[in-house]
Amino acid sequence: MGLTVLGLSGALSHDPSAALYVDGKLIAAVEEERFVRDKHAKNRMPYESAKFCLEQAGITPADVDVVCIPFAPISLLGSKARWHYAKRYWYAPDRSLDAILTGNRRFKRYRKKILWCLEQLGFDAKKVRLEPVEHHLAHASSAYHCSGFTEKTAILGIDGKGEYATTFFGWGENGKIHKIKEFYDPDSLGGLYGAITEYLGFEMLDGEFKVMGMAPYGDAAKYDFSRLAKFENGELVINTDYANVIGFRRYKEKGKGYYFSPKLIEWLGPKREGDIADDPYIHYAAAMQALFEKLALEMIDYYLGDILKETGRLAFAGGCALNVKLNQRIIARPDVKELFVQPASGDAGTAVGAAAFISVKNGVPVEKMEHVYLGPAYSNEDIIAACARHPNQPQWEKIDDVPQEIAKVLVEGNPVAWFQGRMEFGPRALGGRSIIGCPSVEGVADRINEQIKFRERWRPFCPSMLDTVAPQMLSVDHPSPFMTFTFDVKEGWAERVPEVVHEDGTARAQVLKREYNPRYYDLMKELEAMTGNGVVLNTSLNRRGEPMVCSPTDALNMFFGSDLQFLIMEDILVMKARDGGN
Repeated sequence: MGLTVLGLSGALSHDPSAALYVDGKLIAAVEEERFVRDKHAKNRMPYESAKFCLEQAGITPADVDVVCIPFAPISLLGSKARWHYAKRYWYAPDRSLDAILTGNRRFKRYRKKILWCLEQLGFDAKKVRLEPVEHHLAHASSAYHCSGFTEKTAILGIDGKGEYATTFFGWGENGKIHKIKEFYDPDSLGGLYGAITEYLGFEMLDGEFKVMGMAPYGDAAKYDFSRLAKFENGELVINTDYANVIGFRRYKEKGKGYYFSPKLIEWLGPKREGDIADDPYIHYAAAMQALFEKLALEMIDYYLGDILKETGRLAFAGGCALNVKLNQRIIARPDVKELFVQPASGDAGTAVGAAAFISVKNGVPVEKMEHVYLGPAYSNEDIIAACARHPNQPQWEKIDDVPQEIAKVLVEGNPVAWFQGRMEFGPRALGGRSIIGCPSVEGVADRINEQIKFRERWRPFCPSMLDTVAPQMLSVDHPSPFMTFTFDVKEGWAERVPEVVHEDGTARAQVLKREYNPRYYDLMKELEAMTGNGVVLNTSLNRRGEPMVCSPTDALNMFFGSDLQFLIMEDILVMKARDGGN
């Protein structure tokens, strides 16, 4: 065996995950939350995920050459990061001094925890080669090294923050990443978006998608959010009178401190509560999204414009890379030929990025990321055994032609829980662990919402489609295997598949090539034969507030905890209130 690299993330106390490269091939990548059934798996170590990666590769801890983590010590003298933080947080002297005097305490604590986790997995803590990779370098690597781009590539990373950095601009060539510029905490576009997400009544790290989904219902011109942040002379400055505040500057409610200040409440009114998206909050969401797009595009121009003019290739990661509306604007730029967005752009993806970075550094290039079916898979036997053990005593039957049978069920207007092959890595269900519906059946999205997902009414449902359909339905021809972009939908298609077109006439599409998920592809072919549209409504297989389903038992729990009537796991169909026999 050549080089085996295990990447472990979770330094920022959320989204722990593990990824394993063997000789440049990504064997497995999975989030801890899926195993422990706790969304974002806060304050946990990537124990189950690392264990799965080793099992999937059929190796022992002794076979691993390097373990790497996407979190590194930041030098006081070699970097401006800690000084910038201290200066900008002068109003909280304890934090400022902490950054200068003990600025790597978090790293040391994390390293200790990781070594403990490795010991539990059977590693020899004295012999293990543990390599730290700077957080934003791991994001950059996860985008650039997985993109498959061979020419010079512009690299962008935007998230809340890593060690101190919040934003990364660089370029990659011949496998090497060159840093151009970083911004540091509290000057974080992701942090600002997160603070407004909290103000709009959602959880940071989880609700940003909801703000983005709410934005098309509002009018961005109604409120001027420009006071919150500006980008001038190459520097991003967040107005910390309003957002990204710490300590006594925070707005507090019921004992919880938020990342915005009482001053924001004075300006915009009380924090949003409940599930209804109404005036003025929809306009605030629209104004925040507009400001976010404006500043991000200005920063891209300033730091990456020349490289983009030269090559047209951009690789993007960090939590903000999941902002599909920004990505649509980036693709529309004349200087961008192709944008690669790392499908697990959030912190879970840094396990892949750190491992890819170390692999390349050791002379082993990594393969292009063509798909994210990198988690566990289960056989019919596993599924039947799970049914036998389950307290609800599910009735099941084995079916011969899954795509054809399930397409019939969909066309009759029923949503179906679809559990096939290996679980996806990253936040998007892509036909491994999905709830699917027929997008031409009126009201199916509402049915899924009311019966199963219990999610906010304004959030769009998305289409998966055949690669042959994409050029007919989408306004731009651009690869979209991972649902990381929205596209304007061509005339006539909103009427054909109304359930997957959002309020603003866009769709966040997964465009599938058959080789990466043949059964899902064949299902869409059957739908095309029956309805004329090779498109399926696709949302993640989970209930609100829960992680995506991993195992057959998880799927059965979710199925019996919802009003779903049909669950197909591999060839095993489970139905409720029908005379299905076993």
